[in-house]
Amino acid sequence: QLQLVESGGGLVQPGGSLRLSCAASGFTLGHYAIGWFRQAPGKEREGVSCIRISDGTTYYADSAKGRFTISRDNARNTVFLQMNSLKPEDTAVYYCAAHYRAIQLCTRDYKYWGQGTQVTVSS
Repeated sequence: QLQLVESGGGLVQPGGSLRLSCAASGFTLGHYAIGWFRQAPGKEREGVSCIRISDGTTYYADSAKGRFTISRDNARNTVFLQMNSLKPEDTAVYYCAAHYRAIQLCTRDYKYWGQGTQVTVSS
């Protein structure tokens, strides 16, 4: 059974850092694209950063460029999102999602979703 579990969220001050983890089980990570999405109350879900595991192709939203880095550890079936220089606007529930590798990265058509982890950036 395909499962995605996010962790690493929490409360951080502006300018701080967090590293989110997405632990995948029940499937071979290399056959999929993995994405980090976020949703704040009253706002649409948006793609933050995504990666096609097989070739390492990445995508970053403009809001994330230069601050966030997506990476993976294939042996551990885990994808990370390193978030630096966090801003209050980054506050949201962050979701890990997976889809077959052929998907266009960071669209909202991902098939499998984790339950999310809360990130709050506040003084």
